[in-house]
Amino acid sequence: MGTPLGDFIRAKRDTIQPDSFGLPGRGRRRSPGLRRSDLATRAGISVEYLTRIEQGRDRNPSPGVLNAFADALDLDAAERIHLRYLAKITSGGCPGRARPVPPNRHVRPAVVETLRLLEPGVAFVTNRLGDVLAHTSGFELLMRDTGLMEGHPPNLTRFVFTDPRARTIFPDWDQVADERAFELWLGPSAETSEWFRAELAPVAGVEFTRRLNRHLPPPLVPLRVHHPVVEELRWHREKLELPKTDAQELVVLLPADDTTARSMDRLRRQSDRVLRAVG
Repeated sequence: MGTPLGDFIRAKRDTIQPDSFGLPGRGRRRSPGLRRSDLATRAGISVEYLTRIEQGRDRNPSPGVLNAFADALDLDAAERIHLRYLAKITSGGCPGRARPVPPNRHVRPAVVETLRLLEPGVAFVTNRLGDVLAHTSGFELLMRDTGLMEGHPPNLTRFVFTDPRARTIFPDWDQVADERAFELWLGPSAETSEWFRAELAPVAGVEFTRRLNRHLPPPLVPLRVHHPVVEELRWHREKLELPKTDAQELVVLLPADDTTARSMDRLRRQSDRVLRAVG
């Protein structure tokens, strides 16, 4: 007897022509679409395990396996959400299971005072999930026209993987994406990171899921930001870990060259003129 999850995977597999994935055709077959062996290879699982899922003999695939299926079947965002819904009802839904507690988002007054002392520099407080919890006016000035600050709260990881503007704002998008995925692996806790990954994976897609569980840190390089007004800026990043109970870090962006420093000065002057005109 099948399950909603198994039926969906089998039906989706049957609609995909092998040549659309660069696989050779195999002549006339009784069943259309991808073979089980094709899908199993793309997903990195055994044919026997795939058979158990499609036939309803395994009802609890892990989030990692669901991500692998979504990538292997080239699902779009709506299909990824539907896949997770089918997995939930197939496994029984776990209605009494509590949602993991989100990380601490309270920024201590002493940390807020530290940010005040860093004005008019560019600095912010974040956690491993990428929430922007507090920031200087310099950071607001740098990022307010990029789209990042439109989130509630702003979240750098979500912005990088789900907002098309991020690929323009960050010319080295792959580097930034690798950094954000690696931060998730580091914490703040396994339960909280898993909760966030499960929330983000359906809408972020393969560019996010293929980066999960990479244990080697990406190289530390200057951050390039293509600003809508002053064009390219380059920053060195200093990260200061706050006490473990905070599960947060203070990030300071320092101009990596004179051009960036002059551009930020110009941006501040333009902002001051606008504020005086409004006043």
